[in-house]
Amino acid sequence: MNERVCKRCLLAQMDEDANIAALKRYIAAYPAEKRCPPEEYARRLAICAECGELSNAMCALCGCYVELRALKAEMYCPAHGDKWQRS
Repeated sequence: MNERVCKRCLLAQMDEDANIAALKRYIAAYPAEKRCPPEEYARRLAICAECGELSNAMCALCGCYVELRALKAEMYCPAHGDKWQRS
């Protein structure tokens, strides 16, 4: 990722399309060794898609972009305990 992200910009100051594109590039470039397996990623996203805390691709509880949080192997779901745990 060669494009720098402004850490002091407000959403109102950013180009929305460019911001989404940068996030997608970041997800695509995330190191394979730090990712959860593709099946687990899909499972996590399916849980997030059904969660009442999902709003505009973000978790209303923690403020993360769920597609990025779900990608990282070591992350957990902050909603009401760990919903990502297998029963």
